[in-house]
Amino acid sequence: MVYFIGRLVFLGDIPLFRAQPPKRDLLYIVILTLMNIDQSKLTELLQANPLYVFALESEAAQEFAHLKPLFVGVGKVNATYHLAKRLATYKPSIIVNLGTAGSSKHVGGEVVCCTRFVQRDMDVTALGFERYQTPFSDNPLVLEYGCKLPGLPEETCGTGDSFEMAHATAAYDVIDMEAFALAWVAKQQDIPFLCLKYISDGANDEAANDWQVAVHLAAVALKKALAF
Repeated sequence: MVYFIGRLVFLGDIPLFRAQPPKRDLLYIVILTLMNIDQSKLTELLQANPLYVFALESEAAQEFAHLKPLFVGVGKVNATYHLAKRLATYKPSIIVNLGTAGSSKHVGGEVVCCTRFVQRDMDVTALGFERYQTPFSDNPLVLEYGCKLPGLPEETCGTGDSFEMAHATAAYDVIDMEAFALAWVAKQQDIPFLCLKYISDGANDEAANDWQVAVHLAAVALKKALAF
């Protein structure tokens, strides 16, 4: 549950960020969707007919070639279009988004499981909306739609159409360019969603150089994380 107390926005008991309280209510409550899928059910879904989704072929290398993954390209528009196009003719048991991401919290080489997503570049505060809020939409500020993978840290992913190199917010700890869009499409189609990210850089001024080196290591680490 996300709620406002004064200018603080909370996810459960955790303060996320400061924002202007909504004008229409003194207390604004958003109920989030939590995917309560246990490990045995998740294993079953992954062994049925999963759809593995990457942004780039370089993130998958040859480790996932036999699974015929979908490559959607970079950014939210590409991700939405290509996933929706595939789902028009094929409904998988689960959508598994794998790829690289930046983080100032987690060290390079770590794999994290993202179950919460925000649009970090959605900012219409000039018109009185909350930061990350899509105007004139019932979508929550934080989209909680993702399976948990035992043994991996659970995080919030900030998705946006920019390569972030100066991360300085507590609203999210993992940064990518596609996951929110993929999670949103999965939710609209009522398909389970699992999102694992290999931390390739620190979302800082060295991020570009670090990513170009680490992207080639991502596939092996992601494959290992799935072998539970």
